[in-house]
Amino acid sequence: MTMIKRIAAITAGAGAAAFFALPAWAQDAALQAPAAAASPPTVDKGDTAWMMMSTILVLLMILPGLALFYGGLTRSKNMLSTMTQIGAAAAFAMLIWVMWGYTMAFGDGGNAVISGFGKAFLAGVTPASTAATFTSGVAIPEYVFICFQMTFAAITVALVLGSVVERIKFSAVMAFAAVWLTIVYFPIAHMVWASTGYFFVLGALDFAGGTVVHINAGVSALVAAIILGKRIGYPTERMAPHSLTMTGIGTGLLWVGWFGFNAGSALEANGSAALAMINTFVATAAAGLVWMLVERVSGHKSSALGFCSGIIAGLVAVTPAAGNSGPFGAIVLGAVASIICYYAVAVLKPKLGYDDALDAFGIHGVGGIVGAIGTAIVYAPSLGGPGAADYDMGAKLIVQLMAVGTTIVWAAVGTVIAIFIAKLLTGLRVSVEVEREGLDLGEHGERAYNY
Repeated sequence: MTMIKRIAAITAGAGAAAFFALPAWAQDAALQAPAAAASPPTVDKGDTAWMMMSTILVLLMILPGLALFYGGLTRSKNMLSTMTQIGAAAAFAMLIWVMWGYTMAFGDGGNAVISGFGKAFLAGVTPASTAATFTSGVAIPEYVFICFQMTFAAITVALVLGSVVERIKFSAVMAFAAVWLTIVYFPIAHMVWASTGYFFVLGALDFAGGTVVHINAGVSALVAAIILGKRIGYPTERMAPHSLTMTGIGTGLLWVGWFGFNAGSALEANGSAALAMINTFVATAAAGLVWMLVERVSGHKSSALGFCSGIIAGLVAVTPAAGNSGPFGAIVLGAVASIICYYAVAVLKPKLGYDDALDAFGIHGVGGIVGAIGTAIVYAPSLGGPGAADYDMGAKLIVQLMAVGTTIVWAAVGTVIAIFIAKLLTGLRVSVEVEREGLDLGEHGERAYNY
């Protein structure tokens, strides 16, 4: 079962849609009926322990995983600023989540686009309150579910920053994060994963965040990079990563943490989590190796940076399919995504001339699109997926395309709004002098390396 079906049980009984006139889907009603008829769930200690561990693993993805991965890709004069922006934006997201994010995404009531505000500041949540998983009679503490989803919000806004590092103000990052989470992330999370959400009702497949996290962040990163403009000297000056060793360490930490991200999205320690686990292994392994192969076929040497890039592309692509694919479908999906992401980074970006500094769009945006659409294919039982025998691939492809298209438009428009609000409040770019000196000293008064 996918993450969205389990979250249906958590949010079942919420109000009908007010923003959209949605069709009644018999299959979704059938999924939710057992939860309504079941006896009051009891907390399962094993599932609770697994979800607490998964939450910690997702935090590991942010700090130190993403911070080291992104930081190593920048020039040495911007190492600390990149890590600080990621850490501070993620921390801010955590506070916003408990104030109004959780209730907007998963609170009581609401409609197709947003939930109600009855759980603002976690009103009514206690150590005794539970979030029911899909299995009848099994639950985890609501605080655990809140924390798990909180880490998703935190890493998503941090991913966006990969396109704008080395020239954006720290104050602009914080202003942007608050607005972007509110108008972009929380509504998309609700639409995809809540029982009254628009795409949940349509039956969209997104096990752990292909649309909610990666397309959302990748498209937003591209829009932000275009509005902010190119770094001084791009693309004529050499802007090579200052430490591929740190990027390699960050890649490993991201891969380890991603097991919490994907397998944790089962919300239980069960067979669905096990399927997500093996898919996170094999899709990622295939993608890392295929990227290096494509480099060689394209006339270049197989590189460490290429391996790291392929690893992330595979992780991104398998995220929506983690519990929605058989292992061999996941391998193919990872390989295909790696090839497409390679050309998005190596060919499309130079041709179009935008300065996506750390390829947030080229890997997360493009990989997320490939993964979300590809999930409709690998879900088919004929290809080893967990779909029903009468699975209609064509119908599901249409739903996935609708989810992808809407997420792209929603993220793009919301990012334009968030960027311009940040510009009005703080300004966007550091001065020319600070950018040339480096944001470590200019913005934070520190150096990453003191020799």
